[in-house]
Amino acid sequence: MRIISGTYKGRRITAPKSLPVRPTTDIAKESLFNILNNRVYFEEIKVLDLFAGTGNISYEFASRGVPEITSVDEHFGCVKFIQETAKEFEFPITAIKADVYKYIDKTSIGFDVIFADPPYDFPTVKFTEIVDKILLNRLLNTNGMLIIEHSKHTDLSPHANFSEARKYGGSVFSFFTT
Repeated sequence: MRIISGTYKGRRITAPKSLPVRPTTDIAKESLFNILNNRVYFEEIKVLDLFAGTGNISYEFASRGVPEITSVDEHFGCVKFIQETAKEFEFPITAIKADVYKYIDKTSIGFDVIFADPPYDFPTVKFTEIVDKILLNRLLNTNGMLIIEHSKHTDLSPHANFSEARKYGGSVFSFFTT
C-alpha cells in the first residue's frame, strides 16, 4: 500500500502477509480522499477508523495533517502493526484492540469523520447496525460524516441517514450524516 498525498506522499508501507485484511485499493482511496478534500479541513478534524486492518486509511488521514486518529480492530496483529507504523512515522494514531461493536457502545468520544471497512461478506443488517449504533451513541460531531466501505452487492441506501454512494470498481463508499 502507498500513501497517496500529504507529508508522506508516495511512501510505501508493507504489511505482513499474515494479517487477515483486504486493504482499500489505491484508486478507491484516492477517489475517497478527493471527495473529502472538498468537505473537510484535515487539520481540524478528529477521525475514527473502524475495522482498521493495516491502518491504510488512518495513515492517509495522518499524512494529510489530521491531529487525532483512533484506529480500532479486533485482530492483535493488525493493532500491533498500526502501532509500530504510527510510531515509525510519528503519526497521531491511537490503535485499540477491540470488537468494533463493543467499542461503539462504550466510547463517548465524538468524531468528525468515522470510516468503517467491515468484511465485505457481512449481511446488510450488520452494516446497518454500525450506522444505527454510531448515531444512537452520538459519536458523530455536528456536521460529521460516517463512511462505510462495502461491496457493490450491498445496498445501504434505504437507511434514513444515507446521503450518497460512490462506486469504484467492486467497492462502494456509502456516506451517512446525522
